[in-house]
Amino acid sequence: MDNDDLTSVTTAELWRLYDEVTTVLSRRMTAEKVKLEQRLRRLEGNPEAHNGQRARRPYPPVLPKYRNPKNPSETWSGRGKQPRWLKAQLRAGKKLNDLLIDRPSGQRRRRTG
Repeated sequence: MDNDDLTSVTTAELWRLYDEVTTVLSRRMTAEKVKLEQRLRRLEGNPEAHNGQRARRPYPPVLPKYRNPKNPSETWSGRGKQPRWLKAQLRAGKKLNDLLIDRPSGQRRRRTG
């Protein structure tokens, strides 16, 4: 509809057009809301679909492998970033084997192969 067409229309006709547009928009918004709510329910029911990521699998706890000789409560499993105390020990000339935790024979992992 051209702008000149709207200026030549009477006020009553404009109100009727306004009512029609409002009705159509209301129906479309309701339908869109229903679609979005259904999509949200599907996403909530399927955690893998959320951000394209799967739920992480549970990892078993890892026993510590190295111990700080200066503070025995500080340990490291050998996974991930090396802690500061370990880096300091290595800079001081110690080897990783010097910091190994001695385990009873029952807790040692058996090598297969």
